[in-house]
Amino acid sequence: APAAAMAEGSGSGGSVRGPPCPGAAAAFRRWEQLRRRAATPWARGLLAVAAGLGLLYAVLRVPLRLRDGLAAVTVFLSTLTPKFYFALTVTSSFISGLIFVFEWWHFRKYGTSFIEQVSVSHLRPLIGGAENSPPAPAAFSAGENETSRQNVPECKVWRNPLNLFRGAEYSRYMWVTGKEPLTYYDMNLSAQDHQTFFTCDTDALRPSDTVMQKAWRERNPQARIKAAYQALELNNDCATAYVLLAEEEATTIVDAEKYFKQALKAGEMIYRKSQNCHSQSPQHEAQLRRDTNVLVYVKRRLAMCARKLGRIREAVKMMRDLMKEFPLLSMLNIHENLLEALLELQAYADVQAVLAKYDDISLPKSAAICYTAALLKARAVSERFSPETASKRGLSTAEINAVEAIHRAVEFNPHVPKYLLEMKSLVLPPEHILKRGDSEAVAYAFFHLQHWKRIEGALNLLHCTWEGTFRMIPYPLEKGHLFYPYPSCTETADRELLPTFHEVSVYPQKELPFFIHFTAGLCSFSAMLALLTHQFPELMVIFAKA
Repeated sequence: APAAAMAEGSGSGGSVRGPPCPGAAAAFRRWEQLRRRAATPWARGLLAVAAGLGLLYAVLRVPLRLRDGLAAVTVFLSTLTPKFYFALTVTSSFISGLIFVFEWWHFRKYGTSFIEQVSVSHLRPLIGGAENSPPAPAAFSAGENETSRQNVPECKVWRNPLNLFRGAEYSRYMWVTGKEPLTYYDMNLSAQDHQTFFTCDTDALRPSDTVMQKAWRERNPQARIKAAYQALELNNDCATAYVLLAEEEATTIVDAEKYFKQALKAGEMIYRKSQNCHSQSPQHEAQLRRDTNVLVYVKRRLAMCARKLGRIREAVKMMRDLMKEFPLLSMLNIHENLLEALLELQAYADVQAVLAKYDDISLPKSAAICYTAALLKARAVSERFSPETASKRGLSTAEINAVEAIHRAVEFNPHVPKYLLEMKSLVLPPEHILKRGDSEAVAYAFFHLQHWKRIEGALNLLHCTWEGTFRMIPYPLEKGHLFYPYPSCTETADRELLPTFHEVSVYPQKELPFFIHFTAGLCSFSAMLALLTHQFPELMVIFAKA
């Protein structure tokens, strides 16, 4: 038998198929039967009962000590006076009230509960949370990473196409109100944009561009202005220096326009030189891209100056020429500037023509596109629209189209209607916006509220229909209707973009965290006990002793 077992083991690659002897096989079978019986529900229940009896025996082993402890507690409680109970309840109410106020403040400012945040980030790893779990097998890591990357909503920050001038508008607001309208995060993004658009690798060849390259990195506005003047001393045709002075030193739109005209003259000259030699080397191609960015930026800002100074037809012509000259720069969203200027002219047919080109399914959407489309459809029916009449006879085809357009716009950005209906106060729009977020809603309403007011009945139609969107999308974070599900990261990004004195609009509305309810209840209960102890001291002492 041993020889046969050895022969069988050698034939199978050295692995032993069965137990070495009959006695061991019988013991192995008995162990398997016992393990299967122990896995049955009644066996588990029996073990639980046995464990409970053991615990009860351990507790009742020393009853005399328990009685002594209870007697000592009773003697201690009998010696306490009503003043002690009153002080205890007042202190408990005060501490729980402080915790409640802090939790409420933290939730209003950051959108989360402080206690929950601390428990999730610090306590969960200590008690064996997700961070201690073993890593996934390598065979599935690539697919899971790709899936998680697709599930994470993208919150891309865009340059506000209608952003204001720092010196002529933002700074004047700060001088009047004493409040900083721009956040550090927003200004840092602008500094990165300037370095991307207005610098290139060949700046080291020109001293003026080298100075401006350092100027865009300066945090202090006065240091940036001083550097711009230094660049002009080195080269009187430095276009980016004029751009910086127009944006930050000019205190009026008229002064800003003067600087931009000087920048246009210098920028066109440099752009023509770059066109002639852009094919010589990759460095020259980079320089041409930089000079193109400067020229487009200057022409766009000149058109915005004309719009702000009332020369609207001139602004419209400049924007149309710019879009024809540089058709590939559609990512700059110059058409949104054109839409706003055309609405000011009340050229609704031209607005419809622009929307027909840019309100396409293959192009990215914006609040300006969606709400302008809704405004044009509302314009056709808003003057004669009445909720009472519509409820009796039903909606006409044109009214249904207008309501659907409003629902589409509200689904894209649900924050806008509160600003258009003046249910929330406006602030100056930031230099960057988050599409579908509160920052985009502020920027849109700041410039387009006047256009909605100009069309009679448009705001009334919006007021009567916009909330119906939320009945169509009861779970916006999980499923969308006409657009992708609403991203859950907008609140965090908007808090970084908008000033602290602005109350950020949150969608969907978050329920109050558990600890706010808990601390509020604890504070109220403690305060009630303190009041009862003050009014009925003897009765409350008897109740506490009982």
